[in-house]
Amino acid sequence: MARMKNIFLPLTCWLLLAAISVKGQTAKEVVTKAENNIRGLSSVTEMSIQTIRPTWTRTMELKSWSKGETYSLMIITAPAKDAGTVFLKRVKEIWNWVPSIERVVKLPPSMMAQSWMGTDLTNDDLVKASSRIDDYTHTMKGDSMIAGRKCWKIEMIPLPQAAVVWSKVEMWIDQKDYLELCIAFYDEDGKCVNLLQCSDIKVLGGRTMPCKMEMIPLEKKGQKTVITYKSAAFNQPISDDFFTTQNMKKVK
Repeated sequence: MARMKNIFLPLTCWLLLAAISVKGQTAKEVVTKAENNIRGLSSVTEMSIQTIRPTWTRTMELKSWSKGETYSLMIITAPAKDAGTVFLKRVKEIWNWVPSIERVVKLPPSMMAQSWMGTDLTNDDLVKASSRIDDYTHTMKGDSMIAGRKCWKIEMIPLPQAAVVWSKVEMWIDQKDYLELCIAFYDEDGKCVNLLQCSDIKVLGGRTMPCKMEMIPLEKKGQKTVITYKSAAFNQPISDDFFTTQNMKKVK
């Protein structure tokens, strides 16, 4: 019995320490700080999304508004054939305004795993319908170096009741500025299928942030999607009424 107690005690200590960083923060607290760093209380951003394929490349321009985890609205401004297309997130509901048919469509949960506008991003990736804070358990998995920055490696496993796309997500978060520098996405078979790499770190909108993100599908050679932030403003007042299906038809 004494031997069993001696084995159990180190195991208990290891499990406890696995969830806590050297700075006394839990893995969930680190992820929360990283998410808040890139999002703020509210944000208004302009970006380009380049879809790269072996034989062609396509670029879209977008403007996006967000308020906490609850609301986000995004409009495509170019190319002309897609301009005016709007995506809205309200809590867990996702809506799409298609100007060519003048119709608002609610996206069912089954569409969250599908490609967004032909890119390597899913609908879930873009609107963050699943919360990296509330829909997962978080565990520290040690330290790593990414682009010369010391990072926490954090493993995230979805809660049983969470309606999420991935079976596991691994994140590497910079220990100095809480920047999300790399994210690995695993399918239901436990295989890493997508890798998000973040770079071009600079000050934008008064915040230090990666301004370039590359989503790379690991099994599709010569294919990736590149997101480049062009401008950002944080913590500006935005009314909840801005994020409505009625406003999707009016926003410019």
